[in-house]
Amino acid sequence: MSESVDREEVASVGAMTARARRLATWVVMAFAVLLVIDAPLLTSGVEDPSLPAQDAIEAARPAVAAALLEHLRGRHSSLSLEERNRVTEAVLRSSRRYGLDPYLVTAVLLVESDARPWAESSMGAIGLMQVMPYWAERLPLAGNLATIESNVEAGCFILADNIRRLGEAKGISTYFWGRQIRGVAYLEKVEKARARVRDAKSS
Repeated sequence: MSESVDREEVASVGAMTARARRLATWVVMAFAVLLVIDAPLLTSGVEDPSLPAQDAIEAARPAVAAALLEHLRGRHSSLSLEERNRVTEAVLRSSRRYGLDPYLVTAVLLVESDARPWAESSMGAIGLMQVMPYWAERLPLAGNLATIESNVEAGCFILADNIRRLGEAKGISTYFWGRQIRGVAYLEKVEKARARVRDAKSS
C-alpha cells in the first residue's frame, strides 16, 4: 500500500515538474518576445553610422545662421531673431534626421524661397522649401506646411529620397524639375548657394 502511495507521489511530483518546466519555457519565450518588441527602444540611443555625425551638423550652425542673415540683408528682407533661430534649428534637425548636408539644405531653401516662410509659388508650392500641398497628406507632419519646422522637414524628406534614388546631382535637379529635368541651371544655382553658405562661416 505504501509503495503504491510512494509511486503516486513520485508521479505527481514528476507531473508538477513537467508542468513547471513548460511554464518556465513559456515565461522565457514571452520575455524573449518582449525584448524583440522593445529592441528599437533599447537601441534608439545608438548612433546610426549612415547619418552625419552630430558634431558635423552642429559645426554647420554658424555658417547656416550667418548665410541666412546675409541672404536676407542682400534681399532687403528680414525675419525676426526668433524666426531666424527657428529656421536654423529646423535645417540642422532635419538635415541630421534625413542624412543631408546642412549647407545643401540651406542652399535649397535660399534658392527656392529667398528664405521667406510665407512664400507661395504660382503652382501652389508653399514655404521655405516650396513644398507642394499634397505632401502634407503623405507625411506625418507635426504642423501644416506653412509652419517653418514642418516645411523644412517635408523638403528634406523629398530631397533625401531623390538623392537616395538618383544620386546627388540628379536628386537636387529633380527637387525642382520633377521627372523631366531640363538643363543644369537649377543645380548650378544650388551649388553656388551651397558654396556661399560654407563661406559664411568666416563672415
